[in-house]
Order: sequence, then C-alpha cells, then structure tokens
Amino acid sequence: MEKIIQTTGHDVLGSFAPSFAHYNDDVLFGENWNDPALTHKQRCLLTVAALVSSGVTDSSLSYHLRNAKQSGINHTEIAGALTHIAFYVGWPKAWAAFHQAKEVWGPDSNPDNAMHAHAANMLFPIGEPNNEFSKYFSGKSYLANICSGPLPIFNVTFEPGCKNNWHIHHADQGGGQVLICVAGQGLYQAWGEEPIGLAPGDAVIIPAGVKHWHGATDDRWFSHLAIEIPGENSHTEWLEPIEENPIR
Repeated sequence: MEKIIQTTGHDVLGSFAPSFAHYNDDVLFGENWNDPALTHKQRCLLTVAALVSSGVTDSSLSYHLRNAKQSGINHTEIAGALTHIAFYVGWPKAWAAFHQAKEVWGPDSNPDNAMHAHAANMLFPIGEPNNEFSKYFSGKSYLANICSGPLPIFNVTFEPGCKNNWHIHHADQGGGQVLICVAGQGLYQAWGEEPIGLAPGDAVIIPAGVKHWHGATDDRWFSHLAIEIPGENSHTEWLEPIEENPIR
C-alpha cells in the first residue's frame, strides 16, 4: 500500500499550533493511517462511521468521504454503510452525511460536471488547460486571456485543492499583481502571514517583491482575475511548492 503522507496540519497550523500539527500529520496520519493492521479502505469506512456517529458534518467529513471513494468504496457501499449507521446513531446524522455523500458519489461529482457548474457561476470563460505553467501548480488549472495589451488580464481557474507554488513578481519600478475573485472559494498567503480566504468580490493587491501563493480550497473550484500591474523589467520568479514551506 502506498504510504500516506499528510501535510495539512503543518500547512494550516504549523506556526500557530505546531504540536497539534505534529500529532495530526506525523502521528495520526503518518503512523496510525499507515499501520498495516487494517487496509486503507477499512480505515476510510471506519473513519466515516466515527465522524457521522459524532455528528461531524464539516469539511472533515467531506475530506474523508472523498478519501473513501478514492480507496475504492463505491456508491452502493457508502449508501449501505450510512443506512446501517443510521439505525445506531440516529436518522438526522445519516441524513446530513447523505447530503455530503451525494456530492462525492452523485452525478455532479464528475469533474467535468463540476467544472461546468463552476463556469455557470461566473461571467468569464474558464479557458484552456494551463499546460505552460503546470509544473508550478499542485493540480489542474485553466487559463483564459481576457484582455491583452498594456494591462493584461487573465482568468485563472483552479480545480479543488490546486494551488500554485510560492512565487514573486519582480520589477525595478512598479509591478506586482491584483487578484479579483470571480467564483468559488480560494486562499491567498503572503510570506510571513497567515492564509486568508477569498470569496467572489474579494480583491488582493500584491506588491512587487512579495513572496506568496494562491489557489483553491480543498473542496471548491476557484477562479480569479489576475491583473498584471505595469512595471519596468517585470518578471515572475517561481519557487518551491507550498508543501515544502507551508507557513512562514
């Protein structure tokens, strides 16, 4: 079985609660989830059962439902498991879990359908796969050229969980970038600061010389307009993935 590696604790809480991040990433996932006493599929189903029994219906359950699907648990199995759980832990808890399970196993869970649904929520096109810069992104991204000329504007779309590497916009004078969220839910982090959430209508001004990254949350598509601020000798320096330096 492929070794499970988790970095979310360090990514999100590394500087705020390093001990919790250690227990989450290195002990819970690094040791317990890699214990061969149970298969990965068994652990996924047990974890879903435990969360539903506790009434947890937040992003933790969504994550573990997706994890269960990736482990090979199919629609019939998860529906049967949640129905079985309902008799022991309560009907309302199962109802809540079914709503999230439908998003993972239902017809809208198909990535193409989800992408089309995301596109329907914004005015700008998703564009084409961002192949030229794919090595700087942790997942799939798409690029649409909205405006060329002296003030180029691009619509950048990230699939759930996709984030770009740390990078810096350099310029001798002026330069930098403006991000305007147009659909979905995203994140932005400047070096030395905590990540901030981005929702439609939010804007971020990134001065030249600031090391930063941005991308989608783990469970939502995300699109933003990227507006390049004119500057002298402007260029972008791409750096390491955020997993290597999550919080600074």
